[in-house]
Amino acid sequence: MSDEPVRIPIEREIDLHAFQPRDIPAVVTAYLAAAHEAGFREVRLVHGRGRGVQRGIVQTVLEREPLVASFHDDTASHLGATVARLAD
Repeated sequence: MSDEPVRIPIEREIDLHAFQPRDIPAVVTAYLAAAHEAGFREVRLVHGRGRGVQRGIVQTVLEREPLVASFHDDTASHLGATVARLAD
């Protein structure tokens, strides 16, 4: 077994359905840092519609994250995703 870290490719979109709500803040923060480092200026975070729990968690993280210049609901997804514009 190798001690080398596993590299996961960063894309312009992340689907958060696989994560528990308690893990969302850490996942979103790490994803935003990696996306910013990769040079992305806009990313899409898919959190689903449901009761809005994940959406609220995601948007709370985005409000506090200095790497985020602005964000808005992706209206095409009927509130199932949020689009974030990253700072330069």
